[in-house]
Amino acid sequence: MSYVELPGARVPIRMWADPATVEDGALRQLQNVATLPWIKGLAVMPDVHYGKGATVGSVIAMRDAVCPAAVGVDIGCGMSAVRTSLTAGDLPGDLSRLRSKIEEAIPVGRAMHDEAVDPGRFHGFATAGWNDFWTRFGGIAEAVHFRQDRASKQMGTLGGGNHFVEVCIDTEGAVWLMLHSGSRNIGKELAEHHIGIAQSLPHNQGIVDRDLAVFVADTPQMAAYRNDLFWAQEYAKYNRALMMSLLRDVVRKEFRKAKVGFEPEISCHHNYVAEERYDGMDLLVTRKGAIRAGSGDYGIIPGSMGTGSYIVRGLGNEKSFNSASHGAGRRMSRNAAKRRFSVQDLADQTRGVECRKDAGVVDEIPGAYKPIEHVIEQQQDLVQVVAKLKQVVCVKG
Repeated sequence: MSYVELPGARVPIRMWADPATVEDGALRQLQNVATLPWIKGLAVMPDVHYGKGATVGSVIAMRDAVCPAAVGVDIGCGMSAVRTSLTAGDLPGDLSRLRSKIEEAIPVGRAMHDEAVDPGRFHGFATAGWNDFWTRFGGIAEAVHFRQDRASKQMGTLGGGNHFVEVCIDTEGAVWLMLHSGSRNIGKELAEHHIGIAQSLPHNQGIVDRDLAVFVADTPQMAAYRNDLFWAQEYAKYNRALMMSLLRDVVRKEFRKAKVGFEPEISCHHNYVAEERYDGMDLLVTRKGAIRAGSGDYGIIPGSMGTGSYIVRGLGNEKSFNSASHGAGRRMSRNAAKRRFSVQDLADQTRGVECRKDAGVVDEIPGAYKPIEHVIEQQQDLVQVVAKLKQVVCVKG
């Protein structure tokens, strides 16, 4: 489908979804965003659903302003995927050992490494900017400086919620490694620190929703936020790269006889801000639950822990600000999923996947998400499908 255009106070709302299927709360949030004085464009992805301040699945283009709550508290959250030389026939019938080895190598939930992981131990890890990155920790908000030890030990860890590590098989039988995570606790604390500052600023006192408080250009608050935002986005990218290195290490050891090869890594943020130019204007583009899909850009659009995912290539549609969905998108809240589904439902919907099947992850059940195939169909003018993957192992926190 192409987009549907809804009227907004300052800009039209371009929606790659049927408005009739979008909950009222999310539609109100979109209308609220469209009232912001700095807004120059708003695109809505097919995985759209209610979020904090701004909807998940929205692309907000503003001039000389950025809304920290619209970026979200998991700054730089995103995906990474690698195709391996393994095929489905190389995998054992019982995948429980492989799952256990992954869980031993990559801490999940709130856990962290006992000691910070040295990326230098991994062949091919891009360490060029590593020391400079950590040197710049002293330049981020002083309020989080006491978290440096924790931040260093959480580098290369998964977290909880919808974050995951998977082993997948594509339709040609190739085995892929895939993971989803962000900037961990340090990103969350930086986000909350700056959201609080933004909400206290005088120019935000008259806006329709205090969660849409912005920083504006040429102010010390904007400069401080941009510094910390881009640092946290870098943290998230390193976090995924380090996890992927740990994951590749597990696979090499478990399949030593196969001498596993790995193709170049595909990686993309889906909660972040980028400086981009559209219609002759330099804009700050916030993708909250959306990936960049410029012409030729590779991206990853996951479904849920039982349905599979897609590797895509962007088509460069400027109407969407070169963006596409970040996943299937939730169709019910976590609490609603817990009320509606049982542990048996989870076991039924994840049959054939080596994963947790307990009450702690019922809120991540496939039935709580929109059908990924339908979400992909709704953005055929945004991305081209390169590969369809189905997970056989899924690790969650």
